[in-house]
Amino acid sequence: MPMSEVVEKPAAESLNPVSSPGTAPSVEVYAVYGVEPEIQAYAMAKYSRSALSMKESLREISQQKAEKFLNTFYFQYGHRSIADLAHIALAVERLSILAAIAVADEQRWDGQERSTRYQDFKKSGYYVPDFREDPVVAGDSPASMSAKDFYRETVDSLFTEYEALSDRMFLYLASITPKPDEMKQEAYERTLRARAFDISRYLLPLAANTSLGEIVNARTLESQVSHLLSHTHKEIRQLGELLKRAAISPAYNANHDSLRELVEQIRAVSPELGARAEQELLREVRVAPTLVKYADPNQYEIETRRTMRQIASELMGDLPIAAAPTVDLLEEELLEVELATTLVYEHCHYSYRQIRLAVEAAGGVIRREIIDLGLRHRGRHDEMLRAFCAGQQFRFDILMDIGGFRDMHRHRRCIQIGQEFTTRHGYDTPAELEASGARENYVAVMQRTASAVEKLAAGGGAEACENSQYAIPLGFRKRTLFKMDFAEVVYISELRTGPAGHFSYRNVAYAMYEAVAKKYPALAKYLRVHDVKQPVDLLKR
Repeated sequence: MPMSEVVEKPAAESLNPVSSPGTAPSVEVYAVYGVEPEIQAYAMAKYSRSALSMKESLREISQQKAEKFLNTFYFQYGHRSIADLAHIALAVERLSILAAIAVADEQRWDGQERSTRYQDFKKSGYYVPDFREDPVVAGDSPASMSAKDFYRETVDSLFTEYEALSDRMFLYLASITPKPDEMKQEAYERTLRARAFDISRYLLPLAANTSLGEIVNARTLESQVSHLLSHTHKEIRQLGELLKRAAISPAYNANHDSLRELVEQIRAVSPELGARAEQELLREVRVAPTLVKYADPNQYEIETRRTMRQIASELMGDLPIAAAPTVDLLEEELLEVELATTLVYEHCHYSYRQIRLAVEAAGGVIRREIIDLGLRHRGRHDEMLRAFCAGQQFRFDILMDIGGFRDMHRHRRCIQIGQEFTTRHGYDTPAELEASGARENYVAVMQRTASAVEKLAAGGGAEACENSQYAIPLGFRKRTLFKMDFAEVVYISELRTGPAGHFSYRNVAYAMYEAVAKKYPALAKYLRVHDVKQPVDLLKR
């Protein structure tokens, strides 16, 4: 039928019949409040196994019944979707930015972290790894100091420079941005402070303390804990233990003080009722005492990482890292080429194109061996590694500053394959540094820090390389492979090119748009992007 002949169907043909006047609909909808996560999961799971209503189920369920049910159906029978029904809120405070990136690296994760735009990190403190006391020569001085002291000296210097640059950039931005008459002084200064932090954050080290909150279902938490316990960094492994402990230990009750006061008032009237009220109102609640208790380090992940690091080293050898654009939209290739390339990608610092050339040159036998090794250690209940999430139409190899990556990292509809933090890709330099006269000092700080990171990595400790990464400032570049569908390309391009956003991810999102427009010119008109070349009003957020 021609498009011009398409007409709407009349309302009488609606698939939903209208109830007769005076009759109430049979469907019942109600919110549920005050139920512990695992009991709620059990009650919802009973819909498939019982004709009871939610209210009836909740009245008969106890924590003991829920634990017995979950032990049988979740652990014994493997009905993993049951854990999707138990949602848990957790706070994680005073962890490093490096660790926060690992915590948030879950596709089913919902959470928020401290913003480097709206908060001053100079008083946040920082994480100090467990360095061995091997001597590290500091600069050109003949004197030596421990790795721990040298690390502290490096990070303290970065915070000093961060504070100085924050103040300098605020004064510079104020000098070129007059306050509108209708704008309050407080709002004016707050807005320009945020813009100044956008620039000074390039000096913040990955060691800087941050805080985050997450709301996840129990299956995601179990997977997250297992992943963290398997990590290369000690701090992150310890975080896995702490998250597991928080799930199975008594939770913080925000109403405890007011309820305690109420209990004492009841006790004053009737000691018997007071004791009963205390038992009901102040009992300890554990949010996931059953569903997370068996989360352990994932041997599949650990052994595959060890194997793939060796393969990456043998496959790429001493090949220099080739220059690459900030955003590279990749062409399609055979699925087995993509799988083998992606498996290697995560465990080196080469671009996807460089690795793909080596994988293609190695031949089909080697490619299939790489894929086989990527699955060899997979256990009965292990999901395939993220590298096997393949076949997306749009794949971007993105090399951008770590600070900007943290913003892009929030797009969880993507498949993200990240490489480790390094100084090998250099760093970004905001344009405002040149105009404000701060560029020369900034470059000196970044170069000095890169040298310090190299010395810390060569310190000889068991995790010296991992520990050195905490001293890397957010201005250094990180490589990540982003895989997505067309709708997600549109979403990221439109959202992240907005004039109120940070210039780092604005440029990346616009480069994504340009790459898609070049490859699919007929589709370019559907991406409602903002031109990043247009001047930005610094007072609009």
